[in-house]
Amino acid sequence: MTDHPTPEQILALAVRTADDKKARDITAMRVYEQTTLADYFVVMTGTSTTHIRALCDEIEFKLKNDMGVYAHHIEGVTSSWILMDYTSVVINIFLSDARELYALERLWSDSQSVDLTQYLNKEEE
Repeated sequence: MTDHPTPEQILALAVRTADDKKARDITAMRVYEQTTLADYFVVMTGTSTTHIRALCDEIEFKLKNDMGVYAHHIEGVTSSWILMDYTSVVINIFLSDARELYALERLWSDSQSVDLTQYLNKEEE
């Protein structure tokens, strides 16, 4: 029997998966000092509603199959903002206009930004 993945392991796999699927402007914030909602918020942008749905589907698939982690809640799959709640990690997938409108990074600006470079592909196109 395996141990439960840590929030950091969930964060890492979600970010790697999103990067592999060409999500744009992936950021993460450590929010556990500001809220009890989660340890981390991840924010990313997709290029179309089809793209944000594909990002959601692939992240859900990888977390379930590679780590045995299931989303507590997913909402917005037919909108411009998909929220995937993994309890300790909340993943927000936006279309560009919605990301600007809701401005989560500004809302949580007192949180600590997470350096994601170790999880991202070095070869940017």
